[in-house]
Amino acid sequence: MLEKDRFSRRTFLEKFTLATFGLTVSSGMAQKSFSEKIRVAPDAFGAGAVLNDRKFVPVMVTPFKADSTIDFNNLSRLVDFYLASGVKGFFANCLSSEMYNLDDNERLALAAHVVKQVNGTMPVVATGSFGKNVKEQAEFAKKMYQTGVNAVILITSHFAEKNDSDHVLIDNIERFLSLTGTIPMGTYECPSPYKRIITPAVLQYLLSTNRIVYHKDTTLDLAKIKVKLEMCKDTRLEFYDAHAPNTMYSLQMGAKGMSAIAGNFYPEIFVWMCDNFNNPDKQEDVKWLQSEITRVDSIISQGYPLTSKYYLQKRGLPIELISRSNKGPLTAQQKNAIDKVHRDVLGWHERLGLEEK
Repeated sequence: MLEKDRFSRRTFLEKFTLATFGLTVSSGMAQKSFSEKIRVAPDAFGAGAVLNDRKFVPVMVTPFKADSTIDFNNLSRLVDFYLASGVKGFFANCLSSEMYNLDDNERLALAAHVVKQVNGTMPVVATGSFGKNVKEQAEFAKKMYQTGVNAVILITSHFAEKNDSDHVLIDNIERFLSLTGTIPMGTYECPSPYKRIITPAVLQYLLSTNRIVYHKDTTLDLAKIKVKLEMCKDTRLEFYDAHAPNTMYSLQMGAKGMSAIAGNFYPEIFVWMCDNFNNPDKQEDVKWLQSEITRVDSIISQGYPLTSKYYLQKRGLPIELISRSNKGPLTAQQKNAIDKVHRDVLGWHERLGLEEK
C-alpha cells in the first residue's frame, strides 16, 4: 500500500554522503527558491525569526458540536484564547486535533479557519501527508498549503513501514519533495500509526534539502535530543519538543520552543517557561515549575483530549465534551483529578504573578 519506488542506490549514497559532510546540492539556488516562496508571518517558522526568541506552539484540539461536526465558532474562541495566552504559532490538524478522525475536507477546513482567524499575525502549520501513496500524499500536501499555512507537516511514519530501513524513509520523502515544488515542510514524530523517530542520518538528509523548517520531536531521550539540536544549529529548521517533562532542559539545550499537549490546559505556563528558562533571576521558579509540570503530566494525559476540553470548560470556553477519537465520557475520578490539577495551576499562576486568561 505504501509506495516504495526508489531512486538508484548510487543517487542515494551520493546525497547521503553530501549530507553527512553538511553539504547541499545547488544550495544557493535552493535557498533562493525557498526564500521566495515561503509565506512570511511575524516570527514565521524558518524565516529569519529572532535568534534567541523561544516559542510555545500549541497542538490544537478540535471543538465539536453535539452532533460531532466541527464547531467553528468555538474554534475561533479557542484561537483567541491561545493568542491571549501569548503563543507564537499554531499547529492545526495534528493528533490532538483528532486528524485521523477527520476527512480530507475537514482537515483542510480546519487549517483554513485557523489561518483566517490568525490573519497573518502568527505562523500556522498543519499536517498534510495523507494519502495511500507518495503521489496522493503530495497532492494533498499541495491542497493543504493552499489553505495559507506557512508549512506543511509530514508524519514520519507515513513514509515507511515500521520495519523499513531509513533508506526507504529517505527515498519516499525525497520522491515526495520532488512532487511538491518549493513548499516549506516540517516533520512530526507522531505516535500514530506508529512512532518513527528521526535518526541523525535522516535528519542530516532533511537538513540538506533546505525544505524543512519545523520539527516536532517525540524522542523523549534528552541525550538523543541534544545530538539533534547540535545538528540543527545555524539551519532554518526550528526544533520543538513535545514532551512537557523536558521543557526546561530542551530549551536550555537550544530547542526553539515547546509543543506539548499540556499547552491545551495551561499555555501561559509554557509561554512563561519559554520567556524565563535562562533568566538568572528566575532559576528557582524555573526549576520548581519544571518539577510541577512533570508531576501532573501523566494525570492530564489520561482520557485526552477529553480531559483538555473539560479543563478548557473550567477556564470559561464553552466547548462540548465530545471527541471522535475518545468517546468517553470522562469518569468522576478523571474529572476530580483534573479539578485538582486546575487548583494546582492557579497556585502556579499566583506564585509567578500570572493572570489566568
